[in-house]
Amino acid sequence: MELLIWVGAGLTLLGVAGLVWCIVLAMRARNSGLPDDQMKARLQQVVALNLGALAVSGLGLMAVVIGVILG
Repeated sequence: MELLIWVGAGLTLLGVAGLVWCIVLAMRARNSGLPDDQMKARLQQVVALNLGALAVSGLGLMAVVIGVILG
């Protein structure tokens, strides 16, 4: 079960890194001065990445909790 904890911790860190990357992408889009329609399209892509990173992080946390409970 120790392996499950470490894999879950890695997934969680990967998800948090993805969330930080989404923040960077959103700040770049905001400072780029794009027209509204292009800004919306870019931010919609960032939202999709954000949801994916949040899902990966959540799966990692679930793996850690399951590993702790079973271990």
